[in-house]
Amino acid sequence: MVVLDTSGLSQVLFVLLPFTAYFAFGRTAALMMGGLCLAGLLTAYLLTAPGWYRDPERVSDLLMLCVGLVLAVSMAAVAVGEQRARRELEAYAARVAELSAATERNRLARDIHDSLGHHLTAMSVQLEMASDFRTLDPDASRRALAEARQSVRLALGDVRQSVRTLRDEAARPTLAESLASLAQAAGARPQVVVEVSGDGSGYGTAELTALYRAAQEGVTNARRHAEASWVKVTVQLFDEAAWLEVADDGRGFTPDVSTAGFGLLGMRERVQLVAGSVDIDSSPGAGTRLTVTVPRGKTGET
Repeated sequence: MVVLDTSGLSQVLFVLLPFTAYFAFGRTAALMMGGLCLAGLLTAYLLTAPGWYRDPERVSDLLMLCVGLVLAVSMAAVAVGEQRARRELEAYAARVAELSAATERNRLARDIHDSLGHHLTAMSVQLEMASDFRTLDPDASRRALAEARQSVRLALGDVRQSVRTLRDEAARPTLAESLASLAQAAGARPQVVVEVSGDGSGYGTAELTALYRAAQEGVTNARRHAEASWVKVTVQLFDEAAWLEVADDGRGFTPDVSTAGFGLLGMRERVQLVAGSVDIDSSPGAGTRLTVTVPRGKTGET
């Protein structure tokens, strides 16, 4: 087209070559193509107009071509960079969605274990007691059945609470009220004593939930595994951090993180999410002491 155009205006089409080459072959090919276009025009000038450098029009055309080539390569670089950034952003968004889904699955798994798992364990123990004492002690059997029914009601209450939480309609009880309900739901054995001191109004929902679930896990393990006769839950809410201790007189065990069950694993995850720490002090025949420390205000949640 440049050869056939006698006006010389079609020379501007040379800028399309490096522009297209940038998308097809990359930056290096575009720069080479731009250099070839410039060299081609210079060669044509040398062959057809030996004194071209004294002609202001030809010099102007050459300078305009140089500017056009630079702009074309720059625009192509910007366009390719935007395409690359868009692809990276899409990949990052997909990764974030995947991580969010995994985080939500882990949260739901912890909630199911901590709430329904706790009540189902209580029901299992109470129903076993009712079956064992059905003929030996009918009164004890009836009490165990009554406690099992209470555990069913509490489990249904937890399910409704979880649904309200998912809908952002939950009116959460205080930590002291939740722990008092936990002690009442424990039944006659083991005897659960709760002591709460300090003001929890400055702590976020995630922090208080981590403390409650840790206490729940400690009580559940004392009932299910430790065969404890008593459990003491102590909570102290300080200005800088909250301290929880769950102690029992059960048979104890040898703490081992690598073989911990899902309950302890979920409890550690909850506490770590609020920048807290967990310590388990136990040995066979010496009971268990679970200590959880949660700093105040680390999650920014009120």
